[in-house]
Amino acid sequence: MEKWQRIVQKLYTMGNSLFSPFKSETMIVAGFKVIKLPTAREDGRHECHLEVSEEAGSAIYICIKPGTTAASETASVSVAPKYVYTPLNHLKDGTIVNLYGVVKFFKPPYISKGTDYCSVVTLVDPSNVKLTCNLFNGNVDFLPKIYKVGDIVRFHRIKIREYNGQMQGITSGGFASLTFDGTVGAPVVPRASSRDYTFLDEERKTIEELRIWAASNISISGPATKLSGVEPMLFFDLTCQLVGKAKVDGSSFLLKVWDGTKCPYPTWKVPVEAKDLEGEKVLLHQLRNLTVDILVYDNHVHLAESLKIGSFLRIYSIHTKQASADNEDVSHIEFHLHGGTCYGRGIGVLPESNPDVKELKAFLESVELTDSQDMESMCSMDVDSTFGNVTDLELHLQRCQQLSVTVLTDHQDLSNTELKTITSSTAPQQYRIRAKLRTYKPQKLHQSVKLHCSKCNSLQEVPDRDDFDSILRGSASTAPNPELRNTSWYESVTWTTQEQKQREIAIHFVKHDEMLQHPEDTLLMIEGGTLKEIWKLSKRFKCVIPVRSTEDDLELLDLSAPFLLQGNVKYYGCKQCSTPKPMKNLSSIAAEQQPSWEPAEIAQVLGIELLQYVFIMKFTLVDETGALNAYLFDNEKFFQIPASEILTSNFLQQKMQMTMDTLCPPGRKLDDLPWLECFIRSYNVRDAMKNQVYYQIFDTTVAEDVV
Repeated sequence: MEKWQRIVQKLYTMGNSLFSPFKSETMIVAGFKVIKLPTAREDGRHECHLEVSEEAGSAIYICIKPGTTAASETASVSVAPKYVYTPLNHLKDGTIVNLYGVVKFFKPPYISKGTDYCSVVTLVDPSNVKLTCNLFNGNVDFLPKIYKVGDIVRFHRIKIREYNGQMQGITSGGFASLTFDGTVGAPVVPRASSRDYTFLDEERKTIEELRIWAASNISISGPATKLSGVEPMLFFDLTCQLVGKAKVDGSSFLLKVWDGTKCPYPTWKVPVEAKDLEGEKVLLHQLRNLTVDILVYDNHVHLAESLKIGSFLRIYSIHTKQASADNEDVSHIEFHLHGGTCYGRGIGVLPESNPDVKELKAFLESVELTDSQDMESMCSMDVDSTFGNVTDLELHLQRCQQLSVTVLTDHQDLSNTELKTITSSTAPQQYRIRAKLRTYKPQKLHQSVKLHCSKCNSLQEVPDRDDFDSILRGSASTAPNPELRNTSWYESVTWTTQEQKQREIAIHFVKHDEMLQHPEDTLLMIEGGTLKEIWKLSKRFKCVIPVRSTEDDLELLDLSAPFLLQGNVKYYGCKQCSTPKPMKNLSSIAAEQQPSWEPAEIAQVLGIELLQYVFIMKFTLVDETGALNAYLFDNEKFFQIPASEILTSNFLQQKMQMTMDTLCPPGRKLDDLPWLECFIRSYNVRDAMKNQVYYQIFDTTVAEDVV
């Protein structure tokens, strides 16, 4: 009886306003569930609590004393509590509160060091205060069902504690959550962590108000990347369907997925025994050209093993890597979900009621599987099977000779002019020609890539890696200035290497809205790093800028080195036209609502005249009347390949070589060469001795069936 008296006493602390009219009366409670409070000792409260259950009809009966009403009269109070919600800027250490918030960052549930599942969620609200919550439960279904940044959550009975000067939220007894799609105009449908919950009509207004606020205050990423849009060295989220899975080894697991689109690069097929691969064999065969293999590691393996074939997934922070095996000439793309939970890495299972799943299902049902099959069948044929006999092959070559392998992108009103007429005419003029490519320079295509300054019109060779490495080693001899660490717009990490000649390295992560961003959105500055270290960072983070310390600020290295690395591309500045500014000027970009960190914008605020990668080639063109040399000066339009990426991509170099072999097939007679339709312009170049006429190709691109 004493125990129950203490429990009833606790009811007063849970909702004193509910019982104030009946103080000192006898109460009977019914339809409650007695639960054990796991944080009782820490909270200084009784270990037993009564949990409200609407489904069980929780009620409290008050026996009224004589003199108030009839002695036998009993008043009944049904329990439908009205919750009070605390803004994030009013949270206090040691309290248990109810709150609403918008998800700014989250980690999908993962197995913690114990047996519980853990989820980490960072919330914000219109008070502009953030709260990071560490949520634990032995059943993953009892954790918040968050699918993306911008979702809105309602937490009941979450405990607040102060840690390192900041408020944090942790689960307490009776913790419950509702999650809502944060998209303005989307249906207000709660995703509940428990079977029983209350959600009043007046709370819909709260959801709508938070949606409108979040739309203009939270950086919400666009639609998840499709497989057709992936590129090497990318980190992205993928919404997909699981069609196959297999254990690879003790620390990795294979997931075969598709989203109805085709990856534009050759993809890595993880070698597994056919008997070990779970999934419908016929479907796997039909989708073999549309599925990709994702290798998941370490802590993600347990969840991956439990996934059901056919389920819809959202996989967060997949990493694409470009690689090639020793026995392969062509590189391929690999998909990895690395171990750990940094940057929200993980796997989420989406219900079929999810709007993104409904959209994906409708799209998958529209995909013609036979197209995928036929495409791969054609690709796997050799020349003899594609062309039934030699005569068929000759006919195909004749057709290529008759058709132009280039496309004109403008000036369709111009008619063809013979080369003899062009060489005998004065400059400047523009012409349309139909000619054959007899030869070209340079034959080593990588030598055609140069750096061009549009301001002073200078051209220079692309520096080699040894020059960059030498500059980095020279700058590493100066230790980072400790006074320049952890400013208002960047956060710093430093360490000393353990090698014989110790180096001190400092990395400065630029913040946005006073918070660090996902790696794929982050610009960092590094002091004391080697070439190898910087390359690794550039594959993980959006932008990397090598810098060194001065007395007052960070500054760029010598402009013989790249001032910016983004993925595989190194960006250089013109020494003659640039006036480098302090690195603090980057803070203006960091303060933008959605910093894009585009190289041109970075160059502008740092006072750098950005050099552009261009192709410079000399084509010798001939027709029935004569010949002329025309120069190609282009960054990507002609080959439909970015000049900035060609030097670091074997795949693109091979693609360019195949294009040139089509335009100018080696070992063929002039009559067998294909026709090119081009626009060329003539222009004069004068020096002290004479005036000379040159020709340049423009507004021309290689036909799509060639590239």
